[in-house]
Amino acid sequence: MPKLPRLPAREIRRALEQTGFHLTRQRGSHLIMTNPATGHVAVVPDYGAREVPVGTLRGILRQAGLTPQEFIDLLG
Repeated sequence: MPKLPRLPAREIRRALEQTGFHLTRQRGSHLIMTNPATGHVAVVPDYGAREVPVGTLRGILRQAGLTPQEFIDLLG
C-alpha cells in the first residue's frame, strides 16, 4: 500500500473535485462533499493551512470510495 502524503484540506478538496465531488455545504470547519454519480458523501475537516492527519485522510478516502493509489494518482 502506498504511503499517503500529508496535505492541507484545500488540496484534498481539489483532488476530490476531479472525481466528480462538489461542495454541498459547510458546517463549521467541516466541508461536506458529495458525488452525485456514485452517491458517496465525504466530510473533509478544513484546518486552514494545517495538514490533515494521515489517519483522517484514510477515512476520507474510505468515505469517497477511493483507494490510496487512486488518490495519489489524482495529485500527480
